[in-house]
Amino acid sequence: MKLNPFVQAGIGLTFALLWSCPTLAALTETQNYGLDVKITGQSEDDRDLGTASGGDVSGVGLDLRPWIYGESGAWSAYAMGQAVTSTDIIETDTLQQSDSDGTQTTDNSDRKTKKNYLAMREFWVGYSGLTPYPGEQLKLGRQRLRNDDGQWRDTNIEALNWTFDTTLLRANVGVAERFSEYRTDLKELAPKDKDRLHAYADAAYQWTPGNWVGVRGHHTHDDGKLDYPEPGVAGDSLDKQQNGDISWLGLTADSDAYNYRNTNTLNYWGSITGMSGDTDTVNALNADGTRPAEAKRGEDLNGWATDIGVRLRLDQQWQVGAAYARASADYEQNSLESNRSNYTGTRSRVHRFGEAFRGEMNNMQTATLFGSWMLNDEYDASLIYHKFWRVDGNKPVGSNGINAVQNDTDDVTGAVLSSTSLPLEDGTKDLGQEMDLVVTKYFKQGLLPASLSQSIDEPSALVRFRGGVFKPGDAYGKDVDSYMHRAFIDVIWRF
Repeated sequence: MKLNPFVQAGIGLTFALLWSCPTLAALTETQNYGLDVKITGQSEDDRDLGTASGGDVSGVGLDLRPWIYGESGAWSAYAMGQAVTSTDIIETDTLQQSDSDGTQTTDNSDRKTKKNYLAMREFWVGYSGLTPYPGEQLKLGRQRLRNDDGQWRDTNIEALNWTFDTTLLRANVGVAERFSEYRTDLKELAPKDKDRLHAYADAAYQWTPGNWVGVRGHHTHDDGKLDYPEPGVAGDSLDKQQNGDISWLGLTADSDAYNYRNTNTLNYWGSITGMSGDTDTVNALNADGTRPAEAKRGEDLNGWATDIGVRLRLDQQWQVGAAYARASADYEQNSLESNRSNYTGTRSRVHRFGEAFRGEMNNMQTATLFGSWMLNDEYDASLIYHKFWRVDGNKPVGSNGINAVQNDTDDVTGAVLSSTSLPLEDGTKDLGQEMDLVVTKYFKQGLLPASLSQSIDEPSALVRFRGGVFKPGDAYGKDVDSYMHRAFIDVIWRF
């Protein structure tokens, strides 16, 4: 398989970084290397809620991730590749971007997910000698950025990131920008990622044993060149139609609730975030195909969001909890999030807004009830119920795992002439409800260097089922199917 220039550059940069420092050229006894093997089976039905042909996924994929890690003194370096082959276009990666699932329509193949591809997931150099604290490190390169709730950062991206992690104080400061996907199939970035710079910082203080308060901020500066429509020229979904500057500032408090090892009888988490910014958006052509009077329009954005939850430990194995999240109509997330976390109290990270629906913090409120179970380090399970509503019944919600469409058909033949996203019913807020189940069996435990805690989520081996069944609400109208589901079985083994 021929590598595209971005992947070639990534591989070259990886080895250049590994060998550029004499202390790293001769890897010491602390070196680590290995191979993560992941087999994923996916079953998905009616992502389009029955509004179009297809919309189903059924297949098995093999995901191989070779990695190498070396350290000497304060220096370290890490690289992880990826080779995927599958019988259908399935998701072997929980960090996969929502718009890279092969569903979008383009007039080229520069961003079309394929069954088989090669990739570079990470390549970075780290230095931990800026302070004497063992939990401090500066990293440069493509790396995993992640925060506990997954609602601000959880992605692989090129970044300069400084982490400070001690008993009483945790902090992160960094800048990041996506220059490539480093995949042989996705040769172009998503429009929202083109020329978009992220700057972020957060700090949390343990004011009393097991209780943290924190502040976090994020700013995106997007000055990418806009693609204006031209009469008689077909547009493309890869055209960049919006840029601007947006800032987020949030406060957090929690009882170390995302740490599944804590033994608190009562756990809690809470966050509130304000967002402000301005955007420029390209105006579409007039109905007659001519250029609009104004090529673009400016808009001021202001919004807020909150996420709160409690979890009660009934005994050593069982926990129950409830959570509530709400985001105003104009609020949006920063595009680095996965919304996956350990909020149910188990080692398995679960999507905060449904494994099937996969909602976002945008014009949405969610009520959640859950129960979880853990048996030593061998098993865990979570059963979760979600109810979703729109905050403003006349505005859309953010992108999610649903891709319902509205078809324009020929009156005579009934043939589909065109399809657009299904508009939600005006004034109706009920988006639907969902039941999720996540069950994991763990096998042998493996020891990895502390520096890799961000990059590798799982122990040495596991089998996991994760799935959700979504029932759409009245906001989707009456001409959709009653249920959709998305389910995975993951088998992971680390050599």
